[in-house]
Amino acid sequence: MADEALFQFLHNELIQYVYKSAEHGEMENGRCITKLENMGFRVGQGLIERFTRDTARFKDELDVMKFVCKDFWTSVFKKQIDNLRTNHQGIYVLQDNKFRLLTQLSAGKQYLEHAPKYLAFTCGLVRGGLANLGVKSIVTAEVSVMPACKFQVMIQKM
Repeated sequence: MADEALFQFLHNELIQYVYKSAEHGEMENGRCITKLENMGFRVGQGLIERFTRDTARFKDELDVMKFVCKDFWTSVFKKQIDNLRTNHQGIYVLQDNKFRLLTQLSAGKQYLEHAPKYLAFTCGLVRGGLANLGVKSIVTAEVSVMPACKFQVMIQKM
């Protein structure tokens, strides 16, 4: 329980630090979001390396995504992804109906505009983990009702 609170506090402070240290122009053109995503990317690379140390190789990208939704997500957020969907053409949608990093925000619609900065680190986290498993991807997040969110993973074919 304490480690969850520490992770949430650290995440909030990370966001505040990036936004307070940015110049006004950086906030407008999305550099803060990019910084947060790049931080998440590096953390995701390190975590997935540690988590898969004793794991057998994955057969295909669907197995990789299942690992991310079950084991990786559980290790980081203490719960599995609620729903994984795919079109079997390289696009996966991971749905979390009660995303931990959004639960501290009010569920009001006025806070939807602040959601991207709370999701950027996690997008990078997933992208970094996948990259370290040999899956190049683009990860985006979408929130329509707080605290539920959807992460769309588009696999880049090499």
